[in-house]
This record gives sequence, structure tokens and C-alpha cells, in this order.
Amino acid sequence: MARNRNFVDMFFLFIKGLSMGAANKVPGVSGGMVSFVLGFYEELIYSLRKINYKAFLLLYNRRFKSFYYYVNGTFLLLVMGGSVFSYFSVSLLLDYLLRHHELYVWSSFFGMIIGSIYYISKDFNDWKKSNIISMGVGIAIGVAISFMNPAKENDNLWFVFFCGIIGVTGMTLPGLSGSFILILMGNYVLLLVDSVTMLYKTFIEIFSGDFSFIDSAERIRYLKIIAVFSGGSAFGLVVTSHILGYVLKRWHQIVTAIIIGFITGSLGIVWPWKKVVYKIVNGEMLFDINGDKVIENYKRYFPDFSQQETWIAIFFIFFGAALVFLIDKYGSEHKEYNNE
Repeated sequence: MARNRNFVDMFFLFIKGLSMGAANKVPGVSGGMVSFVLGFYEELIYSLRKINYKAFLLLYNRRFKSFYYYVNGTFLLLVMGGSVFSYFSVSLLLDYLLRHHELYVWSSFFGMIIGSIYYISKDFNDWKKSNIISMGVGIAIGVAISFMNPAKENDNLWFVFFCGIIGVTGMTLPGLSGSFILILMGNYVLLLVDSVTMLYKTFIEIFSGDFSFIDSAERIRYLKIIAVFSGGSAFGLVVTSHILGYVLKRWHQIVTAIIIGFITGSLGIVWPWKKVVYKIVNGEMLFDINGDKVIENYKRYFPDFSQQETWIAIFFIFFGAALVFLIDKYGSEHKEYNNE
């Protein structure tokens, strides 16, 4: 599956990585779903499965060029590089938009997921009993996760490592939001807000020649947490990709049916019209290190069609769906062009 790529292909791969990384940080949106919609999901799983014993053997024998080609290095560097870069760029913009235009952002995501359900299911023609049951199971799991209550924050490093394994599944399993799972586990703010912010501040200080953070016990604590979380994510990414690669190869239609059902069931997570329920500890509002209120959960409600913002939100739902259709159209034309 590894192949030579021109500059345009590499540029768009990086943009796709940006999109996947940004989606991973938004609760309710799956990076795996983005990779599925943008047409590089199977290559992502294939490439991650190549990080195996043979790959480490090539590294051990210093056959770096062979290792790079074997693991589809250009693809992984661009996609993962874009994904990491998004945490300090696109995801910061998303944080701003969610803070100031929350309804319209969620509406766009809701439309994109509706569009992605169409995208995934349009070529699915195997409606036998086992696949229908699998789709029903996927819907049930998605709905169940939507209404679960979050746990309390836990900074134990073994638990943080486990959070990394679980949280990264959003990159490999379309429809499963790693960020939302972290909310349910109680560690979303700790791992994807506070720790990332501290890491960003540390990078800025290092580049400016300031190493005073070494004497800060709080800063070292957050750096340990983000390092362990990253290690768990890397471990989980490789392990889950091997498992998914195995099941996709043997039960492709059943897995696709479960994914369609799971994405459909997860629509409740990104329902645009919801009120924020903030976290209260001992009768007092809990704030993160940026001074923002910590979100605990959401209370959903039906929109008021007499309000102008409701119709603007509906426009963004259609905009999100149209965006997926345009991406699908581009992907189909690009595929036909490459096959000529």
C-alpha cells in the first residue's frame, strides 16, 4: 500500500492529519470517523499494523531506509505530524469557536456525522440478518455511551496510561470519540486541556531559553502526566490497529455494519441543542488552570424554531453534511484521476 507521492498528495495528507487531530480533541467527534470519511482509514490501519517485530528488527539492524518504506513512513509522518500539530493550532481555534459559537460548531459536527453515515452506508449492500443485528448492537452501544455519567478525575500514572490506550481508540475506531470517553473517565480536562497547555508553555519557555520550569513541582507533574498519556496512546494505537486489522480482514461487513450503527447511535453526543452542566465540588464551581469552568456533562433539549439562531444552526447542519459530500466527490474524482 506504500507508494510514491507528489507534493499535492503530501500536502492533503497533512491537512487530513490536521482534521483528524482536531476531531480527536472535540468531545463527541471521532478522528477515526474523519479518516473514514476522508478516505485514508484502511491505509492508516495498514500502516500502523506494520509497526511490528519485523519493523523493530529492521531498526535494530540499522536498516533505516527499509524500515521507513516498510512502515509506510511518509504517510505516517504526514498524518501523525498533522494530527500532533493540530493540538497547537487548529484545536486551539476549535477551543475558541466552541467557547464563543458553541451551537454552530456542534451543528456543523452534527451535519458532518449525518453526512458520514450516508458516506459509509451508500456502498453497503449486504443487508443480511447478521449485519442488521450488528448494526443494531452498534446503535445500542453508541446511545448507551451518550447517556453515561462521567467519573471523577484521577491522576494516577497507571490510570493515565490506560486513559491513553482507551482515548486513542477514537483514531482507529470510527464513531467512538476518544475525547468523550476521557470525559466519562473523568480525565478530559486533565489530559487534553491542562496538560497540553502546560506542555505548550514548556515548549515556549525552552525556545526562549527559560528552563525555570525544572524547579516547578506542578509543571513536572503535568509533564509526567502528558508523557505517560502519550506513551499509552502510542501503545494503544499500535495494539488496536493490529486488532482492527485482523477483524476487518475476516469480518469486514460485520465490522462496517457495527461502525455504521455506532456512528448513528453517537449522534446524541453531538446533538447541537444542549445546556452545559458544570462540575461542582463541595458546592463550589470547579475551574481549570485557564480559568474556564470545567464541563461535566450536557443536558439536551429540543430547539425553539421561533429563534433566529435555531435556523442559523440548521444552516450549519446542512453546511456540515455538504462538506462531507464535497470531500466524497473530491475523493472519488481524485481516485479516478490516479487510476488513469
